[in-house]
Amino acid sequence: MVVTTVVRRDSISVLDYRCSAGPGDAAFVELHGGFSVSYVRKGSFGYRVRGQAFELVAGSLLVGHPGDEYMCTHDHVAGDECLSFHLAPALVDAIGGRSDAWRAGGVPPLPELMVLGELAQAAAEGRSGVGLDEAGMLFAARFVDVVSGQQRRPPEAAARDRRRAVEAALWVDAHAHEPLDLERAAREAGLSAFHFLRLFARVLGVTPHQYLVRARLRRAARLLADGALSITDIALDVGFGDLSNFVRTFHRAAGVSPRGFRQAARGERKLVQDRLDRAL
Repeated sequence: MVVTTVVRRDSISVLDYRCSAGPGDAAFVELHGGFSVSYVRKGSFGYRVRGQAFELVAGSLLVGHPGDEYMCTHDHVAGDECLSFHLAPALVDAIGGRSDAWRAGGVPPLPELMVLGELAQAAAEGRSGVGLDEAGMLFAARFVDVVSGQQRRPPEAAARDRRRAVEAALWVDAHAHEPLDLERAAREAGLSAFHFLRLFARVLGVTPHQYLVRARLRRAARLLADGALSITDIALDVGFGDLSNFVRTFHRAAGVSPRGFRQAARGERKLVQDRLDRAL
């Protein structure tokens, strides 16, 4: 088993599990240390917990409850991969409390959960503008809704909440060049990370991470068009941690590389200047 921690926050951690066990390998008892929900993205394995047996395939969920003993078996095929979300008790309370959903054990592939599981996987691979911690919270909340039969209908945001969301966006924009994450922005707004995510997205139509990335891209486009800074300096100045991440994100958003955008912007300016020169 290879386990990689992809994201670790106070309220949520995301781990990537890659297991190579097969029918010839002995199963052993393990213990859930906290609340977790894992999205099976590849392969198949058995899950035995509290006297129940589940066969999990791609798209299924493995649900962990603190204190439960469990066993994973590989009677049929070898190898599986999961993206696992481990939630702090405060986050579990925020998304619906200690409902019976957390005793579900295994959940079959359901379209309303699979699409969010794949969104989280895209975020883990840097293919989505949604933050991985955001995707994990949305995924866990939807899991609770679906399994418990709830229909979460957020109320219309009050004027105070709308103002709070706008003020948070202004703060994110002003600090976009700094290392920011969901929990830091939520603390600034005086909310839990999950409630901040829901409020921000409901009022402004984008998640905090999407807004942060777009604020950085907006500033980068301005610098590429107007300034003489190198592309690496621009990437670091606007808040991207490394050049490759900036280039990949900019290209996905603009449909052209930062270098290509700069060349196009400079060519347009030259075209305008040539026309003015001919008119004089």
